[in-house]
Amino acid sequence: MPESRTFEILVLNNIAQIGLKRLPAERYSIHKDTAHPDAILLRSQDLHEMRIPDSVKAIGRAGAGTNNIPVKAMGERGVPVFNAPGANANAVKELVLAGILIAARNLAPALEFVRAIKGDDAALAKRVEEGKKQFAGMELPQHTLGVIGLGKIGCLVADAAIKLGMNVLGYDPEITVESAWSLPAQVKKAHSIDEVLKASHFVTLHVPLVAQTRNMVNAKNMELLRPGAVVLNFSREGIVDSEAVLQALAVHKLKYYVTDFPDGRLAGVPGVIALPHLGASTREAEDNCAVMVADQVRDYLEHGNVSNAVNFPDMSMPRESHYRIAIVNANVPSMVAQISATIAAAGLNIHNMLNKSKGEMAYTLVDVDSAATSELVAQLAAIDGVLAVRYLPLGD
Repeated sequence: MPESRTFEILVLNNIAQIGLKRLPAERYSIHKDTAHPDAILLRSQDLHEMRIPDSVKAIGRAGAGTNNIPVKAMGERGVPVFNAPGANANAVKELVLAGILIAARNLAPALEFVRAIKGDDAALAKRVEEGKKQFAGMELPQHTLGVIGLGKIGCLVADAAIKLGMNVLGYDPEITVESAWSLPAQVKKAHSIDEVLKASHFVTLHVPLVAQTRNMVNAKNMELLRPGAVVLNFSREGIVDSEAVLQALAVHKLKYYVTDFPDGRLAGVPGVIALPHLGASTREAEDNCAVMVADQVRDYLEHGNVSNAVNFPDMSMPRESHYRIAIVNANVPSMVAQISATIAAAGLNIHNMLNKSKGEMAYTLVDVDSAATSELVAQLAAIDGVLAVRYLPLGD
């Protein structure tokens, strides 16, 4: 049977209204609590402990990170998890630049120094003149910024640093073609994290938190830092080993650790500048993320197209028919042949078919020349290895 004309959307956290308005009221019903949602939109809500209803066909994260979502489990159910990479990139870039300047000019301890001064104007002026020398900093030109991770944010940070007169050393073994094209030509390529840590006065990290990146910066490679270096972590807690930070600060290998992820082990430690996860906390970033993820979820629910799903291949196929079938299946041999044979046996002609895979997951869109029956949908769902089947006719 075709899917319901009205989709129920469960909204967790505050999603910007400009994004929710991308879901037209005549077809979308938005709720803060509903038992059978077709999709979930969220920001930081932890879904790992939540029972996600079987009715859910898509999850949209209005942000870049998806570590608060059981991505693998959703993939096994045939549910794409969308995010909004790059939508908050400018906001994070600006905060990274602020972090660099705070560290370069010793602004955090300078602010605390002035805040603690008591007395009249004369006493204040005297203490300021006596104390300001301890906060003398550096100017950025000719100093080297190492950028680890050259996605959208890393590229923006690199470009901004070059405009401030810095030398930039970049490292990303998995850089995309798009990022490579947008990377300023002045960025010098590094061949390892160790090379970046050895050569840089400032090091900024812009990678996702996965098994391979956990404790990417650790006690061993922190020994390679220049004395008095600054490390900035606006990616995720866990990218940098907190115990290694404490050790490096204690021996003055590290001057400042600037992070957007407060950690109990580092709370109140001199040299740690911790911000309350402000990376995407601008009106513009929240609006951009909400619009991007709402559009992606809508396109998937209505047409089966996929863009920026962390567990599905990107795939978009123009409609060649009013009748479309979307099939999620294990990435194993003969699936396309079995799908085609099942549709042919039902007497339907295939106008167009597109199949792509991502890891263990494969996804197939099929436009057919006439309406599919509930029997055909059931037959497709019964193929060994098929995880989910959706029938998406236009106008129903």
